[in-house]
Amino acid sequence: MKLPDRLDMPLKRLAAALDHLEAAAERRAESASRRADLEEELAVMQDDRSRLGIELEGALTRARKLEEANELVAEKLASTGATIRQVLGLAQEPAKDEG
Repeated sequence: MKLPDRLDMPLKRLAAALDHLEAAAERRAESASRRADLEEELAVMQDDRSRLGIELEGALTRARKLEEANELVAEKLASTGATIRQVLGLAQEPAKDEG
């Protein structure tokens, strides 16, 4: 059954409109998918940032403790060295004024 000629143009416009609608729906679906992927990636990055922040804080705390221990050891070594020099009689005695 042949359609009347007056329906040819409206049917072609309808088909074109449906094609445009379908293409827009596909673009929208792709966009939503990309957005979901980006949101998931952002969540992973935020988790990584939190974890790295905690690890950094721990590393800074350990570094401070090591610096404190290093200072304490340096003080003890200096004190021990002075004691050893004193015991061996190598401690410098104050210069006496001659004359």
